[in-house]
Amino acid sequence: MKEMVVSIHDVSPRTRETCDAMLNDLAALDIARTSLLVVANHHHRGHFLDDPVFCRWLAGRVAQGHEIVIHGYFHQRECVARARLRDRFITQVYTAGEGEFFDLSRDDAAALLERAKTDFERFRREYAADSARPAGFIAPAWLLGEAAAAAVRDAGFSYTTRLATFENLRTGEVIRSHSLVYSPRSAWRRVVSRGWNAWLARRLQANPLLRLGLHPPDRGFPALWNQIIRLATAARRERTAVTYADLVTRHAERTGL
Repeated sequence: MKEMVVSIHDVSPRTRETCDAMLNDLAALDIARTSLLVVANHHHRGHFLDDPVFCRWLAGRVAQGHEIVIHGYFHQRECVARARLRDRFITQVYTAGEGEFFDLSRDDAAALLERAKTDFERFRREYAADSARPAGFIAPAWLLGEAAAAAVRDAGFSYTTRLATFENLRTGEVIRSHSLVYSPRSAWRRVVSRGWNAWLARRLQANPLLRLGLHPPDRGFPALWNQIIRLATAARRERTAVTYADLVTRHAERTGL
C-alpha cells in the first residue's frame, strides 16, 4: 500500500488563519490527516499558550485526526560568531536563518526539547485529549545536527525526519523519501521550485511513501498553490493520506516492534 504524508510547517498563532485555509483546501481533496509542525514561540513573537484562540483551533484540528509535531522552539538559529562559510550559507542563505537545531550542543538542544514537551503537555491538559501528545520532532528547515539528534533520541520521540528521510526512532528504520517542498522567497526560487517538484513527483511515483512539505507562504502564490493542489490530487488517487505518527503505529502493527 502506498502512502502520503502532507505536513504543514511553521504552525503558530502568526500563521493560524493561513494554515486553517490550507487544511480546508486539503480536506476538499480527501486529505483529512496531516502532520502539523507547531512552533512554540515563533520568532520570539508570542508563545502559542498565550493565545487561547489558537489553542482551541489546534485542539479542534487534533480532534479531527491531524497530529501535532514539535517543530523547534523559536525556529530561528542564533547567530554564531566565526561560523564556517558552509554553515553560514546553509543557515543564512539557504534557510534564511531558520536552522535552530543545526549546530546546538546536546545540552542546549535537550533543554529546548524539554521546555517544548512541558509546554505541549500543558496544552494537552488544558485543551485536548491524549491524542494531542506529540510523538515526533522535526527540526526547522530539517537541519538537525548530530549533537541535537542525540538529544532528540534521548528525549524519547518516536520519529524525526530530514529532507530526504523519515526515521523511526523506536526501531532505527530509515525510509528514504525526499520531501516535495517549495521556496517562495523570490520569483526565481518559485519558478525553480515548480520545475523541481514536478520532476520529483514523477520520480517518486513508485516510492511507497510520498512526502509533501508545505509552508504558509506557499498559499500566497497561485502558481505554487495550484501546482500543489494538482500534485496532491494526483497522489491521493493512489495513496492513503496518513500522519508521520501513523507510519510508526503501522510499522509496530506489522512487526510487533
